Amino acid sequence: MSEPKKKIKVFYPLLFSMFLAIGVFLGFRLRDLQGYKHAFILSPGRESTIQEILNLTRMKYVDSVNERALKNDAVQAILAHLDPHSTYIPPADLAQVNESLGGSFQGIGVEYIMLKDTINITDVIPGGPSALAGLEIGDKFLKVNDSLVAGVHITTGRIKDLLRGPKGSKVNISVLRGDKILPFSITRALIPLPSIDAAYMITPDIGYIRINRFAANTYPEFMEAMLKLQKDGLKKLIVDLRQNSGGYLDAAVNVADEFLSDNKLIVYTQGKHYPRTDYTCSKPGVFEKGPLAILVDGGTASASEILAGAVQDWDRGTIIGRRTFGKGLVQEQYNLDDGGALRLTVARYYIPSGRSIQRPYTGNRSAYFDDIIERYVHGELTHADSIHFEDTVHYYTKIKHRRVYGGGGIMPDIFVPIDTTRLDTVMLLLYSGSTIFDFAFQYYNQHKDDFKVYNTAEDFAKNYKVTPELLHSFQLYAAGRGISNIKHLNAADEREIILRMKAYLAREIWQLKGYYMVMNRNDNVVEKALQEMGE
Repeated sequence: MSEPKKKIKVFYPLLFSMFLAIGVFLGFRLRDLQGYKHAFILSPGRESTIQEILNLTRMKYVDSVNERALKNDAVQAILAHLDPHSTYIPPADLAQVNESLGGSFQGIGVEYIMLKDTINITDVIPGGPSALAGLEIGDKFLKVNDSLVAGVHITTGRIKDLLRGPKGSKVNISVLRGDKILPFSITRALIPLPSIDAAYMITPDIGYIRINRFAANTYPEFMEAMLKLQKDGLKKLIVDLRQNSGGYLDAAVNVADEFLSDNKLIVYTQGKHYPRTDYTCSKPGVFEKGPLAILVDGGTASASEILAGAVQDWDRGTIIGRRTFGKGLVQEQYNLDDGGALRLTVARYYIPSGRSIQRPYTGNRSAYFDDIIERYVHGELTHADSIHFEDTVHYYTKIKHRRVYGGGGIMPDIFVPIDTTRLDTVMLLLYSGSTIFDFAFQYYNQHKDDFKVYNTAEDFAKNYKVTPELLHSFQLYAAGRGISNIKHLNAADEREIILRMKAYLAREIWQLKGYYMVMNRNDNVVEKALQEMGE
């Protein structure tokens, strides 16, 4: 080896040490710049105080403890000091939470209820594994694989665990149909969770679409529904976002883009560690012109408020109903080492007028989520002048410069009070015990042939009548379940029961589309939207 190379080799350890030191310095510097400076409660080489307490409790406490429950409670207590929407999702709950927004799950494709300690199938998803195997509405589960499930006080959660499993796996089921016991071998598959409950022409030129959440599959479903309705003659549109608690921001933005033209701003997000990001229109929309109504209520939240707010701020359509929930915070989900996940609020979103619609919150999460009850108590659900917004800043729409409000949800352009006849004591007892649904389910399965004369949901909604004899049978059924005063109904209660019963019967045959076709014929918010569109 030459002399110069020998001299260089002598410095190799020194050079390596220098590079290592520089690398460590840069690593810590990058960590600090990316917001990880406070990743440790104490110093990185020591356990946190929380972990110390948990360890001492496990080793020294007088009784045995559930360490997992203690950890969960500690984490939730920390998050309670942030905002109501930052939350920890335990490992056992994560799959179910993700399913809702993912748009699908792995299973056999049925819906069911518990009646008399027996699981009854209430719906079989068309084209799904159970439908292909031959299961029918009204079948009663007896066994799932080797597990007896009838008459053993099994929970619906346990049934879900038995029926669901990896795509391609098999499950053997025995059901009771009439007086026959039938065996089925079903191959599990990916089952879609639709985010659009109903899409149909409510009049010859007015389409109706009800979106229940904004999930991964919402935008493709919405486009499919729109194209079909346009072929059926759609000229005006009602989008029902009532009780839509939100979901993915991108899904709401994509739907809003179909209503707004050019490169209009739909929403922007911004936080301390989250630079401003604008979401604007990026493509020609399928319904940029034509009368548009968005239906909202106190359950309309988050991503659905983005859609309603963008339509309102650009004066693109009319918002009808009651004040929305008021969630203007953006969460990101981070997977954790324990198999759970953290949903952490990282930004606020602002709709085109510049307003944040997040309502004020304190440390009391229960009070925050029970706000809808307070709205009823204070008269807001029945009188528009009872509504008060915390934010006193003036905001105006972009085209017509109408006054709009921030800091507490979206106030509709047209207020429609809640129908208080649905909130009396008898009706609340019927709703809470699912008495009307259970009766309709049993009646349908005992009289299936009577419904074959109705070829379509439209035909049923228009022509089927609940007879006085059927209403009397229901009263006897409800009395048998301990519902007091069921034999002395007032006229409003009677109309409501008849409407619900008919809607649930339609649901058995035509799923949720049939249900909403019936319910919308007597819905005061839908009626107001039709009036605004000249119907």
